[in-house]
Amino acid sequence: MQARLPVLLLSLSFLLGSAAAATDAQINAAFQQFQIAQRDDAGVEAAVEQFSKLLAAEPGNPLLMAYTGAATALRARAALLPWKKMSHAEDGLAQIDKALQLLQPSHDQALHRGTPLSLETRFVAANTFLALPPMFNRSPRGTKLLAEIQASPLFAQSPAGFKEAVRARAAKQAKDGQ
Repeated sequence: MQARLPVLLLSLSFLLGSAAAATDAQINAAFQQFQIAQRDDAGVEAAVEQFSKLLAAEPGNPLLMAYTGAATALRARAALLPWKKMSHAEDGLAQIDKALQLLQPSHDQALHRGTPLSLETRFVAANTFLALPPMFNRSPRGTKLLAEIQASPLFAQSPAGFKEAVRARAAKQAKDGQ
């Protein structure tokens, strides 16, 4: 574990751009909060707030932008009013679209938890797109992103947990016939 710590710190510093942007604890807390938000609407606002703060410190980071967008889109699930649901979903999707546009070849080299930022950003987008109701017409793009991730030469070098998550999502998507 200690031998991997310098690599983790290096990848996190690249992820953030500067040491002052955020701490490891803030980043880990945001990702943990996002995992909670996926299961429980009560955690959504905290996830949006934490990722928004991290994104404000590093506005050009596509992974932070994708997670902020995904958390924002989760607000739609908890909203009661139909126009609020649409607004939250559209705002989140706009952030994810922008995150995908920000991807550069340098994001293939930068790692987050051992996974290239480019692949994880695409995976966050694919998961979000595939989770939306059909009226948003994002399923084909989500399917395409999943295929791009799996076809990437970087995928083979990614951590086993990431590969398993991508394959499981692709299998679920294939089973659901989306």
